Amino acid sequence: MHRLNAWLRRHPMVVDSAWALLVFSLSALSAVQSVGGGPDLEWAVVGLMTLLMVFRRRNPDVTSAVAVGLGLAEIALHVTPGASSIGYLVFAYTGAAFGSAWISRLALGAGLVAGPLTVLRFYPGSGSGPGNSWQHAVFYSVLLSTPFVLCWAWGRLTRVRRAYLIELEDRAARLERERDAQAKVAVAAERARIARELHDVVAHNVSVMIVQADGAAYVLDNSPQQAKEALSIIASTGRQALVEMRRLLGVLRTADSAEEYVPQPGVEELPELLDQVRTAGLPVSYRTSGEARELPRGVELTVYRIVQEALTNVRKHGGPDVRANVAVDFRERELEVLIEDDGRGTTDEQLTTGGTDGLGHGLIGMRERVGMVSGSLTVGPRPGGGFRIRAIMPLKTAK
Repeated sequence: MHRLNAWLRRHPMVVDSAWALLVFSLSALSAVQSVGGGPDLEWAVVGLMTLLMVFRRRNPDVTSAVAVGLGLAEIALHVTPGASSIGYLVFAYTGAAFGSAWISRLALGAGLVAGPLTVLRFYPGSGSGPGNSWQHAVFYSVLLSTPFVLCWAWGRLTRVRRAYLIELEDRAARLERERDAQAKVAVAAERARIARELHDVVAHNVSVMIVQADGAAYVLDNSPQQAKEALSIIASTGRQALVEMRRLLGVLRTADSAEEYVPQPGVEELPELLDQVRTAGLPVSYRTSGEARELPRGVELTVYRIVQEALTNVRKHGGPDVRANVAVDFRERELEVLIEDDGRGTTDEQLTTGGTDGLGHGLIGMRERVGMVSGSLTVGPRPGGGFRIRAIMPLKTAK
């Protein structure tokens, strides 16, 4: 049924043709049964009215104006009103609902004079009687004009309602575009932040390489073994720096970071972060599994930021008496980070757009960070209540 209604709205001529066919059938029946009064003219009026009704919404101004002219011609030629006169009510509605301003005014004026003109032309004796001829004429005139005025008012109401719906749709489209723009801004800001942090990681690795190279040069003559170890560290750190540089080239970066280059936090700093969260009033348990090993600094930074943002969301949206669990699983070829809570969860808006509380787009940032290390992120409700965030990142042991 919904598809049928949508199809009919896209093809208004089908509906108009159906109404025109109904009016034609009634008018034809009335014309066949009529006696005298110019049947040829009646058939011409019926045919023209039917044709106008078919195209009334495609050309509302032209068809409404022609309908007014047709009505005046009927009165001038003394064609007795028949079932085709129903079409004039349709065009009073059409002019008000779909026509331009002047056509709407023309339809209203024609509807107001339709009653008096009909009474004067076809029923001149309706007001006969001692002392009350004008009262009868006014009564019948108002009675015949009222349906036209009501149809015109219905058309105006339809026009206002349609304009209101169009405004609502336009507003919804603008809000959607604004939401998309805000999400893009949040993504760009998060990528800039990630780029700055990766820049610091690369700078730290280069600093380590410089220090090790200086040390190797210093001990090269007296302690070749130490120099060899330093060169090995330089090679390993250089490879890791190249990996981070490739990631850095894939994100945007702002030019306002003139800060001191320092190593960013990683998995080793998670216990300290959790202590800070517990001090703030959020009970958090922490466990690790698998064989802990050295990771690329970009992955370590991603793990730290995901846990940090997830626990921030728990504090904001989890509700009272919420508890959280953080688990880090070192597998052979991947690292899994799981953050769960038993709070009240989150909303669909926060899941799709990162929230509109003005405090950031945490989930968007998580997706960007995990994507930068070729990982996957799953967020959603937790069985039994609460919320769950799971990030899986491919691993390659740093050498």
